[in-house]
Amino acid sequence: MYTTSTPVIVVGAGPVGLATALLLRARGLAATVLEAAAETAPRPGSRAIFLHRQSLATLAAADPVLGAELVGNGLVWGARRTSFAGRDVHHRAYIPLPADRAPFSSLPQPVMEELLRAACRRAGVELCWETPVTGVTTSPDGVQVRTPDTVFGAAYAVGCDGARSAVRRAIGVRLHGPRSPHAFLVLDLADDAAHPLPRERAFHYRDPRMAGRNVLTVPFRGGLRVDVQCRPDDDPDVLGGAAADWLPALLPDGHACSVTWSSHYRFQQVVADRLTDAYGRVLLAGEAGHLFAPFGARGLNSGIADAAAATAAVATGDVAGYARARHRAAVLNRGAAGRALTHLTAPTPWHRAAQRLAAAAAPRSGRAGRWLDSAPYGPRDAGIPGSRY
Repeated sequence: MYTTSTPVIVVGAGPVGLATALLLRARGLAATVLEAAAETAPRPGSRAIFLHRQSLATLAAADPVLGAELVGNGLVWGARRTSFAGRDVHHRAYIPLPADRAPFSSLPQPVMEELLRAACRRAGVELCWETPVTGVTTSPDGVQVRTPDTVFGAAYAVGCDGARSAVRRAIGVRLHGPRSPHAFLVLDLADDAAHPLPRERAFHYRDPRMAGRNVLTVPFRGGLRVDVQCRPDDDPDVLGGAAADWLPALLPDGHACSVTWSSHYRFQQVVADRLTDAYGRVLLAGEAGHLFAPFGARGLNSGIADAAAATAAVATGDVAGYARARHRAAVLNRGAAGRALTHLTAPTPWHRAAQRLAAAAAPRSGRAGRWLDSAPYGPRDAGIPGSRY
């Protein structure tokens, strides 16, 4: 068994792990990233498509080239629209901003990861592929991370290895919280140059084109994300398999309807009981420490906020401060995502009546329309100074 040492080990080469390693290098700390999969392996699970301004600014501060690439390879859609039972209840268009002030960038996660990998290589991050973690041992002096061939010793380790985190299990941390009974079907469609898609985010309550299901569509560079809230009696696999029958009604006439990726979820609303080990040598970030519905861009963007805070904690030694602040943020984000999920699923007659009344009032009340437009994403403030997430 080979033994090596490095200042910081990052486990997981998804966007949060790569961002953590890049931010560590920006502070002058060497980082080694361990990833169980091959570099070219398709990544399972969800795919983010949205980086908010705060995340873009965090990454651009570490690597200005990366910041420009994330905006240049993404899309800033220019409007948002909300409808209820086929009738528009809210519409807002945005004034275009220069690239250095982009409010967000919408681009596929595989593109994000490619750009982040290139930035990590420019920064001198060591990337170890096909290196699964088999164990973690901590002490007051540091951490040892075991893989099949090597024991990596470090002062700190940051677990960014997702929902099935080997690091979280190894340090005896558990996730707690409910799981939504409602399934959501998510599809990505490729652009069709001959039949372009509207460059606007649209939320459709009780969309008649989908037999009254709620439908969210979000454009990104190169395609469109379609998110369908399934009915309780829907089989998501069957609904997804029949996409060729219902997708054309949601798209411009003649659109190719080419599906590039699809999945379905029953969102968990869980947070780790703690975000560090007993000695403060292992930190959990991103989905290794929390899972909640990504409404309001809380998925990847909360992970990038974790990465920035974990990097600062490692640099200063204030791991306890990280654990307190980011656990609080995770709980607040879970609550905000939970309120959005409750609004979407409208589980009680009161919720359904409130939506109907707001839709009826929207032609005369801008406030009612704005509520219908904003409620599916939850409140914005994460309750952490300087962070929306």
